[in-house]
Amino acid sequence: MKMNDTQFRLMKQQLQRVTAFSGNLYQKKYAGIDISAVKTQEDFEALPFTEKEDLRDCYPLGIQAVPDSEIVRIHSSSGTTGTPIIIPYTQKDVEDWAIMFARCYETAGITNTDRIQITPGYGLWTAGIGFQLGAEKLGAMTIPMGPGNTPKQLRMMQDLKSTVLCATSSYALLLAEEIEKQGIGSNIHLKKGVIGSERWDDKMRARIATELGIELYDIYGLTEIYGPGIGINCCRETPMHYWDDYLYIEIIDPQTGKNVPDGETGEIVITTLRKEGAPLIRYRTHDLSRIVPESCSCGLKFPRIDRIIGRSDDMVKVKGVNIYPGQVEDILKNIPGVSSEYQITIDHVSGKDVLILSVEMENGTDTAAAEQAIGTAFKTKVGLGITPKGVAMGSLPRSEKKTTRIFDYRNN
Repeated sequence: MKMNDTQFRLMKQQLQRVTAFSGNLYQKKYAGIDISAVKTQEDFEALPFTEKEDLRDCYPLGIQAVPDSEIVRIHSSSGTTGTPIIIPYTQKDVEDWAIMFARCYETAGITNTDRIQITPGYGLWTAGIGFQLGAEKLGAMTIPMGPGNTPKQLRMMQDLKSTVLCATSSYALLLAEEIEKQGIGSNIHLKKGVIGSERWDDKMRARIATELGIELYDIYGLTEIYGPGIGINCCRETPMHYWDDYLYIEIIDPQTGKNVPDGETGEIVITTLRKEGAPLIRYRTHDLSRIVPESCSCGLKFPRIDRIIGRSDDMVKVKGVNIYPGQVEDILKNIPGVSSEYQITIDHVSGKDVLILSVEMENGTDTAAAEQAIGTAFKTKVGLGITPKGVAMGSLPRSEKKTTRIFDYRNN
């Protein structure tokens, strides 16, 4: 994907701003680079990537590119795997985020007559407040529930006749199962679900859509780049439109760092074109997708990326074999009688690695036959012998946030 003239001009302005602001991480990162010499796409693609470790290393506010007087808010990553990443926002950043998020709702066919129930978390995390900003910008009734308290969620959903559910896929599934269990489906008025924060496979998608009777939309975003709301799929097709007047997206080969041709899968790299508080240049997201070069049948002119298929850093190695969660989901979707819910447990037993794949079985499934099919498919497609374990529907943990699916005990 080539930069257009406006994108190139905005990118150059960002380079000048971040390298001129005292203490910003790019002053050090780009030391020795003549920014004025960046005059072509090739020059831009020669700039070094920004990595998550860069943002951790400049904790807490080394990414900031404006004076304190212009910062109105901060958000942060969870910090569960290291030093948290702090992202400061100016008032314009907040307003731009709301504009992008409102576009997402509009692209999903959501209007100001809808009632939007928001279940992702509030606080330092960008999720809940992003969903709310967009809904208020749209002018829709906002029901800011936040996570958890499922009985109250369901009461508000019924009493306020919510028409849109915003959630992680894990919590949407939990709500769908609880609605079915309580037999209150006839009291639910949901029409659409806006789902984000974690990848989800077609089986989970089908279960949520069927059990809730709603249309589902993938929303994309990450804390470092505003938050959720930088892209969403439309009602016509599954790839996600993204807002290229605010962002420039590249797709690179994760191994070589070189840009791949449009249509080929690789890692998403994002440059923020208008962000003031914490501009990022060539930020490696580690999310795997591809540019979809074809025009969309919905008529929107914004470019598209495909669904996120995984991350370049979510691999585990067992007996020398690289395994990605996406591979597991691809195997399970083709095996009759198994659900979308699975859990991988890896341990070192009697001197060798052992992988147990627990999978929920639909009612009436021949568990032994399904286990055999899973084991055979895994050996054929991944090249690894595993121990498949069929379990009852609903027996694996559900989460109000993201579901943890891989538990590696080898280093414990």
